[in-house]
Parts: sequence; C-alpha cells; structure tokens
Amino acid sequence: MAICAVYKPQSLHSTCSISAPSKTHLGFHQKQVVFYTTSGRKTSKRSGSTSSPYVITCSVGNTQTVVIGLAADSGCGKSTFMRRLTNVFGGAAEPPKGGNPDSNTLISDTTTVICLDDYHSLDRTGRKKKGVTALDPRANNFDLMYEQVKALKDGIAVDKPIYNHVTGLLDPPELIKPPKILVIEGLHPMYDARVRDLLDFSIYLDISNEVKFAWKIQRDMAERGHSLESIKASIEARKPDFDAYIDPQKQYADAVIEVLPTQLIPDDNEGKILRVKLIMKEGVEFFSPVYLFDEGSSISWIPCGRKLTCSYPGIKFSYIPDSYFGHEVSVLEMDGQFDRLDELIYVESHLSNISTKFYGEVTQQMLKLSDFPGSNNGTGLFQTIVGLKIRDIYEQIISSKTKTPLKATKA
Repeated sequence: MAICAVYKPQSLHSTCSISAPSKTHLGFHQKQVVFYTTSGRKTSKRSGSTSSPYVITCSVGNTQTVVIGLAADSGCGKSTFMRRLTNVFGGAAEPPKGGNPDSNTLISDTTTVICLDDYHSLDRTGRKKKGVTALDPRANNFDLMYEQVKALKDGIAVDKPIYNHVTGLLDPPELIKPPKILVIEGLHPMYDARVRDLLDFSIYLDISNEVKFAWKIQRDMAERGHSLESIKASIEARKPDFDAYIDPQKQYADAVIEVLPTQLIPDDNEGKILRVKLIMKEGVEFFSPVYLFDEGSSISWIPCGRKLTCSYPGIKFSYIPDSYFGHEVSVLEMDGQFDRLDELIYVESHLSNISTKFYGEVTQQMLKLSDFPGSNNGTGLFQTIVGLKIRDIYEQIISSKTKTPLKATKA
C-alpha cells in the first residue's frame, strides 16, 4: 500500500471542497472531493468508488469532530450536565429546527448532543416481547452506533434514527451534520470497544443507589406522572442489567463524578446533603487533573466561615492521589452545600488546573445557571469544571490537528 501526504491547501496553492450527494445503506453520506489546481484543471473522486484505486479524504481547516462520551443510568443527571456543558461553549442547545418535535438531539453553535437511546434496535413493545430492558446490549444496535459516530467524527453527515420516549416507538431518522463537538450521552457510550476508541474524552456519572432513588422519584413522579410503586419496580427490574452492562463502563472513563450521601451528618437518611467526588485519571492526553492547594498532596480543608457562608452541617473539601480500577487518579471531593454562589470564587481561587479563561469563570458559570439542579453542591461545581476542561481539551486537539499534515492512502 502506497502512502502519500497531502498538505494544507494553501501550501499547494489549491482549494478543496466536499459535498455529500448520496447516502449509503448505513445511513451516512458519501463524500465527493474536488480539487482545483492553479492550472485551472478540476478532478473529482467519490469516496468508495470502485473506478479508482485511490481513496482521498480531505479536511479543510479544523473540520474534524471531537467526540465526548457521557455514560450514566436513567435519571442520573445527564440532561443537566449537557446543559451546563453546552453553556460553556455558548449558545442555547435546542432540538433540530423544523424536525421531529420528539427528537432527543440538542444542537448549539458548537455542540451536537446525541442520545444513544436512538440506537435502540427494539422499541418498547419489542423489548417487552423479548423480555429485555433497554440496558441489555441485545436491545441496541452497536454496529450502527459505531458506523455513524465514526462518520460524524470523519466529517460525514448521517441519517440518525430517533427513539420516541413518548410513544416508545422508533421514528423516522433525522439528518445530523458533523459539529465541532459531538457528545454522545446515554447508557452505553463506552460499552462497545469500537465506539469507545472513537472518544476523545469520556465521563461517567456514578450515582449511589440511595441518591439515585431520590432523584428518580423526583423526576418520574413530578415530571412523568409515575407512581412510587412503579418507580420502585422499575429500579429493581433494571438493577441486574445495570450492574452487568452499565456500571462496568466507569473503569474506562477519564473522569468520574461520584455522588454519595453526606458524611457530615451521622446516619443521614434524607439524602438532601450530598458528598460528591471528581475522580480524574492521570496520564490522559490533553487533560490535566484539577488539584486543591498542592498537586499530589493529601488535603483536607474546611473553608473559612467568614469567607464562605454555609448553613449546618457546613462544607468540607478534600483532595488525594488514589487508584481506581488499576489507574492512578486524583480525587477532589466536596461534602455539603453553598448558601451563596457569589462566594464560590473563594473556593475557586484555591483550585488549580481548572482551565478557566479568566479569574472567576467557574463562579460566573455557576451563577448563570443557578436555577439548575445541583447548583448549590458538588454536582453542579464539578460538572461545570468538567465542562471547562472539555473546552480546553477541544482547543488543544484542534491546535494539534493544524500542525499535522493531512494524509491520503492508496486502497
């Protein structure tokens, strides 16, 4: 196989354009690559064509999509985290304009968020007939998920299916164009090794059983009209599959946000005060873990009550190096909740590697979204910090791509 390098268009005094005139059976669009040279001649090659031994892929500028994976069980705060993340990049995240009103996709100026429920291969009735839950891999089309995420990462639009949560049916597909940042969120972003290898960064939301139950009751009873009995039955029915297929994915995550009951109140059973850990894997490309005071040290810190207002039982932070599924990690922990978000800047000033662009940006982001769930505790704080880290990762990846020559291969 011969290999040749194709450098930036300006170095060759030529330009390149890409169109998507046709669609494959896998639901993604083929590319047509057109080169215009200084001699005025035009040549065109269609990707996948059998008439030429060459397959040329062209990327103009910073067009490669950066892919982020977010894994969590149902009702664990993925939607809130997505809203915080897209807000970091600016622009409101909204469903595709003019499309299916029941679409699960959210699109902003920079990001596209895809819900992996859309890759269910069985609708609600089909799962019931086969006796499987949505967590079971047999109810999901991982081949299509891989092909379409790969296509989007390569700059190719896809016709993505839609799983309708209202009807429980599979609706006709919607066109998704490659964004700057693609977030795939749901039950299985790290389950399939092929999809996992496409991720530039991955996050797992690990909610303890006690907290998860409280959250699910609040969401499903208040927002979806479910009864307490049906919620309990749903949780119990899902638990074996969650333990088998969802929970093991956290070992692959670059960052884990773990939500636990407080330790500040002995034998607390209410679950209103939370203890939240941000577990950050060491050695991840483009990612530097956040630390408190002194990198690599073991720190326990109760902030000054005159500088950070907090009601009983107070607030406690800690930071330690640790191991997690055999990986070296740094762990930042917050137990308790804030009374005044504007005072958060006191805590922010003691954190390093938070990837802010200006002093107080974490506090500003938290204040802008103060009505979001978790804004007064570690869930909102750590989700915001991870969002800023993802922005930094994206900018580093794009910067590195501009320094790498484009390549074409002979098939």
